[in-house]
Amino acid sequence: MLYRFIRTWILFFPLWLCGQNMLPPIYNYRLLEYKGASKNWDVSVNDDGELFVANNKGLLHFNGEQWTLNKLPNNTIIRSVESIGDRVYTGSYEEFGYWVKNAIGQLEYTSLTHLIQEHTFTSEEFWEIFPSKDNKVLFRSFSAIYSYDGNGIEVVDPPNFVSDFIEFDDKLIVASGPLGLFELKGEELVPLPDQDLLMGKTITDMVVFKGSLMIGTKLSGCYLFDGKNLRPWSAKINEELKQHQLNKISLLGGDRLGFGTIKNGMYLHDSFTGDYQILNRESGLQNNTVLSILLYNDQLWLGLDNGIARVKLNNPISYYTDHTGVLGMVYDIASYKGKLYLGSNTGVFYFEGNELKFVNGSQGHVWDLVELEGDLLCGHNTGTYKVEEDGFRPLGSITGGYQTIKVPGQNAMYVQGTYNGLSRFIKKSDGDWEITKINGFDFPVKHLCFETPTTLWAAHPYKGFYRIHFDGTEYNEVDRVQQFDYDGGPSEYNVKIYNIKNHIVLNSEGNWYWYNPIADQIVPFGEFKDYEDKELLFVDEEHYWFVDGEDKKAIIYTDLKKDSLMITDLPLRERLAPDSQKVIKVNDSLSFITLSDGFARINPSKLEGQSQQLSLPVPKIIVLRDQKSVYPIDQEQLEIPYRHSQSITIDVASPKYIAPQYYFELKGPKEYSELVESGFIHFQNLPYGDYTFKVSTAGGDNQLSESNMFRFSILPPWYLSTFSLVLYGLLTVLAVFLVRRYNRRKLGRKQRELEQQMEKEQQERLAHLEKEELAKEIRLKQNELASTTLNIAKKNEMMLEIKNMLLVNKDKFSNSQRYRSFIKKLDSSIEDTEDWKRFEVNFKELHEDFFERLLKAYPSLTPKDLKLCAYLKMNLSTKEIAPLMAISVRGVEIHRYRLRKKLEIDSSENLSNFLITF
Repeated sequence: MLYRFIRTWILFFPLWLCGQNMLPPIYNYRLLEYKGASKNWDVSVNDDGELFVANNKGLLHFNGEQWTLNKLPNNTIIRSVESIGDRVYTGSYEEFGYWVKNAIGQLEYTSLTHLIQEHTFTSEEFWEIFPSKDNKVLFRSFSAIYSYDGNGIEVVDPPNFVSDFIEFDDKLIVASGPLGLFELKGEELVPLPDQDLLMGKTITDMVVFKGSLMIGTKLSGCYLFDGKNLRPWSAKINEELKQHQLNKISLLGGDRLGFGTIKNGMYLHDSFTGDYQILNRESGLQNNTVLSILLYNDQLWLGLDNGIARVKLNNPISYYTDHTGVLGMVYDIASYKGKLYLGSNTGVFYFEGNELKFVNGSQGHVWDLVELEGDLLCGHNTGTYKVEEDGFRPLGSITGGYQTIKVPGQNAMYVQGTYNGLSRFIKKSDGDWEITKINGFDFPVKHLCFETPTTLWAAHPYKGFYRIHFDGTEYNEVDRVQQFDYDGGPSEYNVKIYNIKNHIVLNSEGNWYWYNPIADQIVPFGEFKDYEDKELLFVDEEHYWFVDGEDKKAIIYTDLKKDSLMITDLPLRERLAPDSQKVIKVNDSLSFITLSDGFARINPSKLEGQSQQLSLPVPKIIVLRDQKSVYPIDQEQLEIPYRHSQSITIDVASPKYIAPQYYFELKGPKEYSELVESGFIHFQNLPYGDYTFKVSTAGGDNQLSESNMFRFSILPPWYLSTFSLVLYGLLTVLAVFLVRRYNRRKLGRKQRELEQQMEKEQQERLAHLEKEELAKEIRLKQNELASTTLNIAKKNEMMLEIKNMLLVNKDKFSNSQRYRSFIKKLDSSIEDTEDWKRFEVNFKELHEDFFERLLKAYPSLTPKDLKLCAYLKMNLSTKEIAPLMAISVRGVEIHRYRLRKKLEIDSSENLSNFLITF
């Protein structure tokens, strides 16, 4: 209950805590985000928390993750919307009906106007849809009321103007323009009693509040009607509503009411205390004209004249936001004498009630605000100042002031890190501050931490950290400075130093270390191993405040044991300033966090209690999308073709939860598990097979809701499908058969080739043998021919010698007749033709067509020339040829010469070689 919440604040916290206009977080949805028109006339939610908005362009649907615009067939403006069961009813110009989701979650429209009998529209627009107690759906235009019972439509056409209607005391109450209230009985409007105060006033909205009917008017505020008497509402907020033109009223639970105005946004009113908060442009609402209101699970939806907003009521975190930009980024907060002071990059500010005021003279960057010895001191970029009611008084002349800490064991003594080293602060008895520079250390110091009363750790913004030793308790001068520089130690850049349970702990680039005084070394800090890449904002005796890295920027509130709470409020995460955020703890139930444009107020105990009581909703799995198609999840066996599965997106949503996170697990051939902030979970290049997908909503305390799951399969690629595998088997069998057949044919062909080769080789061997035999025979014949020729030559030579001898001894023969006979016989023997014939036969066997070719080429050759050619072809010498031709050697040479002429052979060419090769 809001009033209990406020009373708790008033009871336990100082009055200044109630002075600021601390508001619940506002989430604005702009035109570019929901992709509709500017005006949003009505809002409704279903049981799952999904939002439906009547928009100038159509019906907007928000499932918690994605906006979808659904247009009517005639593209008219939708003026009203109401979710009832699985149907979403809408009303527009001369048209009303309902939308139902199809298998893939898309809304499909069904018109109901065809059910209207014997009635004609008169340029009507349907501004309100109301589910009555008798399970009928009522549609209201300015001129008539239409009742739909699921089968048909009845039309009530009263004579008066209808501006609103509501069920009250089992009666249907109708507001009729400036004429007051009426009860609808059948088709007749019966005036209600005591309506004089409403005469001439425009009624804009009505709600039943604490047994009475609250009636809102346009410019005259609200009235209460108990069924008999009408009276003005006496709350002080009524004057605000008259001034800013009331448009809508909403019940916010308990004693709370919400009022939407045309000129000044939304009023959150507590009727028990009479207090109210204003949500308008000044406090973060994007538009001051509220056209529609809806409360669902402490989430207040506002349909605006330009945009949509969601406000989280009863939020343990409330915000102060400076939308003017005057405040700038807040670096520190302090409470002093009942006022809240803010130190920012533009100076020092404080609150008087809801008004933010500037401390004169404090222009510049503020690093530190701290109350010391009853004074509020400010570490400023120009030095250190004392903040007073009438101004900003400088203390000393030392430039810059980062952080001021108390010296252990010393009374009213402090050490400050400045732009130029260290300063000592002492509060004197007269109330003044004595500030002196500590000699021996001249580097800028942003963070300070005492290890012992005489040992101080200091961090330079860029050059690392130092362990500073003091001699004695005067703190006038540094005795010695110890540095740590070795491999594996902290980086020198932006080191932060903390004293945690008497241990010096350092954070460097997200890594945690601590100083081991025994070993005199900086070593990794095991207790913070789960908090790498996180910054420590605040630590006390029990709890630690960590902030996550720049991506998520969630705040973790933990005791390092079992209690751990993650604060994922989106406005908080969006407005945290890296390396500048700071937690200021006021007490166990109140802490402040500095933001880039204001600050946040957190109630950790309430945050823990709300987290324990909150039942995380089970997320809905909406659809699965591949590269081509959208698949409904309710299929028993969802199968995705492999060719479209390279990119798969599963849409999930948890509309009951603001800015939810999801934890999903995918099990199958490839497995994933991850915490994600978006409801669009992508998978790339999943291998084929069967998968199980589970998803849960993740809460701020690291708890998970019950999981929602479904199964799907990625079909094998076409080359691994059942048909393909069967085909591969058949092709394999066919291939084996063809290979065997081919091998058989190849073997047969090889065998035939071998047989042919063997036969050829046999024939070649036979031919070779025959050739050798012929060659042998030729050689024999050549030898025989040569032998015969030589014998003839020798015989003729002998005959010639005998003839020559006889010729020489002719005178010795007494008988001349016998001499002549003897000589004749010798000549006959020398010229014996039988010898030539035998020679010719043998020659022709060796050189079958020699004479024919020779005569064909040289037809002028004589038989004697042919004989000489034959002898020359046998390569016989002139001396050997002479007896064969029965002529002298000289005669052979002359014959050769003549033969050369006939053969037309040049003298340089050998005649025998010519004939041998002819």
